[in-house]
Amino acid sequence: MRLRADIWVAAYLRRCSTEGAYAVLRRRGAAEAGAIFVKVDRLDGQTAVFGPAPQTELAERGVDRVWRRLHDEDWIDPATAEEKLRREIKFDSDLWIVEVEDRKGRHFLDLAE
Repeated sequence: MRLRADIWVAAYLRRCSTEGAYAVLRRRGAAEAGAIFVKVDRLDGQTAVFGPAPQTELAERGVDRVWRRLHDEDWIDPATAEEKLRREIKFDSDLWIVEVEDRKGRHFLDLAE
């Protein structure tokens, strides 16, 4: 059984805070099953956007959620990141967006290989 999106986001925000990263909920989606996207800002003009990985990755890893970068480069400029998020919102209006600010670029997510 998958953890509800609202519970996962609350735990993720707490995890970021505990680790010393500043994280805020930027957009609230469907509480039960809304897709979650995470934008990480290094505060140096570089950002990364993470979204849900394909469901096949979950079975292989035995975790509740697995993530992937939504771009090929490690870091992108903020305008490009915002455009990616705008496209996702057009596709699915009840998604969640969490924004993390961390100079080290930490995201605290389980990434797909």
